[in-house]
Amino acid sequence: MTPTPKSLILDLLSTLSRGAVPVRALVAAGRLFGIPENRLRVALARLLAAGAVERDEHSHYRLAENAGAVSDQIRSWRHGAEQRQPWSGAWVCVHGRTGDGARGRGARALRFLGFRNLEPGFALRPDNLAGGVEDARLRLARLGLAATARVFQIRALDAASERRARGLWDLRALRSAYRSTIAALDASAARLPRLTRRTAMAESFRLGGAAIGRVVLDPLLPEPLLGASELDELIAAMRRYDRAGRRVWAGWISVEAPDELPVGVLGQSGIVEAARAAEGA
Repeated sequence: MTPTPKSLILDLLSTLSRGAVPVRALVAAGRLFGIPENRLRVALARLLAAGAVERDEHSHYRLAENAGAVSDQIRSWRHGAEQRQPWSGAWVCVHGRTGDGARGRGARALRFLGFRNLEPGFALRPDNLAGGVEDARLRLARLGLAATARVFQIRALDAASERRARGLWDLRALRSAYRSTIAALDASAARLPRLTRRTAMAESFRLGGAAIGRVVLDPLLPEPLLGASELDELIAAMRRYDRAGRRVWAGWISVEAPDELPVGVLGQSGIVEAARAAEGA
């Protein structure tokens, strides 16, 4: 996965909840992926004009405040277990037009929260996320779901619809992705100390970003459908890799909070592409 100038900037800035990044650091990061300085600066100027990033008086850049919903979703990868609660068998449902087509913000919001279409215009997921239907309603709205869509709970689907609903997620593919991602992370973590610094930085960014994208877009299914420990093992592996990646990136920029140095994440641009690719998972 080679980032575009736009996605690289957003990816890096989305990891920093405090502080700001000088343009020289963004340019240096761009060189790791063969992005010319002029292309990166043009992308940065466009993001600034669009209000996606902000610049302070020292010409340091940070993610704009109005990008918070997607940023919060990305940062949630560490807390998979905390986002789930026991499942009563009820479903959170969304009915109506999302507002902007299959690839717009509304459809993206549904993918972020693990919804799948039972039929056109009717999406659902198990009601096992912390905060229940009310919190799901608020999160979907913040992520861009149209106000005309209705978000509600259903407790008793008919038997045929229940079977169809439980089969909307490819559990075999999810389990396979967990195992292969864990293996790739562990193999890379063992390899990073032997690589040149530039190669290690690029590898940890790409692989860390792909793994975080997998976690962020996970449907967080309840235990009756998919064992919770399987996702927890992936999150634990990503945390290990996060520590290894931070050591590799430690010299990229001096930041007061070293735990927030980037390992590789999917920012607002990259996460949309990952969401589209994962739509059928």
